[in-house]
Amino acid sequence: MGRGDEALWSNSLVRKREEEDKPQHQHAVVQRSCSTIQGEVRVRFAPSPTGFLHLGGLRTALYNYIFAKKYGGSFVLRLEDTDQSRLVPGAAESIEDMLEWAGVPPDESPRRGGLFGPYLQSRRLDIYTQAAQQLVESGNAYYCFCSSQRLELLKKEALRSGQTPRYDNRCRHLQLIQVRNKLDQGLPHVIRFRLETGVEPFQDMIFGWNHHDVAQVEGDPVVIKADGYPTYHLANIVDDHYMKISHVLRGSEWLISTSKHLLMYRALGWEPPTFGHLPLLMNKDGSKLSKRQGDIFIQSFQRDGVLPEALLDITTNCGSGFSTHRMGRRINELISEFSPSKITTHSALLDLEKLPEFNRIHLQHRIENEEQCRSLIRDLQGQIQQTFTTDIQDDRVIQEHYIKRVLQLRKGHISSLKELLTPVYSYLWVRPSFSSQQVAALTSEAQHIGSLVLKLVSERGEELALDQLSKDLKTLAKQTKITKHRELMKLLRLALSGLQQGPSVAEMMVCLGPAEIYHRFQNLLRVCESS
Repeated sequence: MGRGDEALWSNSLVRKREEEDKPQHQHAVVQRSCSTIQGEVRVRFAPSPTGFLHLGGLRTALYNYIFAKKYGGSFVLRLEDTDQSRLVPGAAESIEDMLEWAGVPPDESPRRGGLFGPYLQSRRLDIYTQAAQQLVESGNAYYCFCSSQRLELLKKEALRSGQTPRYDNRCRHLQLIQVRNKLDQGLPHVIRFRLETGVEPFQDMIFGWNHHDVAQVEGDPVVIKADGYPTYHLANIVDDHYMKISHVLRGSEWLISTSKHLLMYRALGWEPPTFGHLPLLMNKDGSKLSKRQGDIFIQSFQRDGVLPEALLDITTNCGSGFSTHRMGRRINELISEFSPSKITTHSALLDLEKLPEFNRIHLQHRIENEEQCRSLIRDLQGQIQQTFTTDIQDDRVIQEHYIKRVLQLRKGHISSLKELLTPVYSYLWVRPSFSSQQVAALTSEAQHIGSLVLKLVSERGEELALDQLSKDLKTLAKQTKITKHRELMKLLRLALSGLQQGPSVAEMMVCLGPAEIYHRFQNLLRVCESS
């Protein structure tokens, strides 16, 4: 055992002695776990690139990120790509892309590097082989030569008799000479870890005291597969040890495996990290989030115009671990309001129908931030040109000051930029068309009203104020002879947008600005003259 390992083991003994004097109930567990968050905090998010990042994965990454930043530690991304047969092309790169897009970038990763790399398990095979050999030499693991056909027969027989399939540990009892002979013959084999009974209880940061005597219900698990790659059970503890991970925050589905992992830590003589198992993220009806839903992948949210802040907000709002559950929290607020002691064991019920409301609030935040607003404007400029292309009659509608005015007036009303590209808002970018019959159906005074509007806009100059314009339109309504206020507003709305509903007429006019209002009411006069 090296000096570093001796220090870790010494610290472990100190912590264990301290813990023996404390009451063993859940609140005390969390408090005790938090009291150990004094040294260097290192946490990790370790997805498998057998698929793309989804909402459940992002939530796990987010809690790890917040934990690291709360305690001045490091957030590590490690890709567990040892299941080579199920790797999805592009998934590894996409996972890191999506973490960066979401605003939870790793401090160390395959892309960023770091002192404890490589961060791809497929490039760490020698380390796992060494650990497995150490287990074999100490008698804690053994070579297994059982064929896949025999294992399949065992499984079928167990199912036929109503039992849970498990390996019968047959090769555990091979003599050393038998093992050597089989290895000399080059027979295919795996390495299995020898499970022992009498597992010690462990304290989870969230679920409190836990104890799963895995040897009673499981056969000895494979730690090195026939292709030389490790299984999750070995690779994750080896990596957590050598990457100096202090706390493992992962989904509660791994809670039952932790006793198995602790047996491996003990067999290797290593100090385990502190474990905290996060309650699952579920649909609002309590059903499990499924990748087959298709809409829970982070790329889908990005494509649909959802803001990353809104995703982070909604996934923490529906769960626990924070001092408030108000909408509109940004990452710095999530970090300051986070407390591990507030994480409960209850599943987090996610209601994605509320996502547009979260997005609306965070879009408003961005519009009110000068730098972020400029970014929104650039984004919208490209989308407008792509959507409306040759329909745009005046390039002024894609200029920064025009789009900024639109965003400022519509903030709090729209949930995403994409809404501004729908037919409801197309009048902002494309001049509307309407017929003389539509005008005549509203009033016979259209020409007179059009002239009054042009005069009003001319008198007001370049700056149109919403409140003043609302008063001006009421005054204008009194200058008509037979047109009622309701029909007047319908006519103005028709001339401005070609629509029968939308924002207030005054807001439409302020959005469009004097020059564009002039063009549209000149068009109204032309329509009237042609009838």
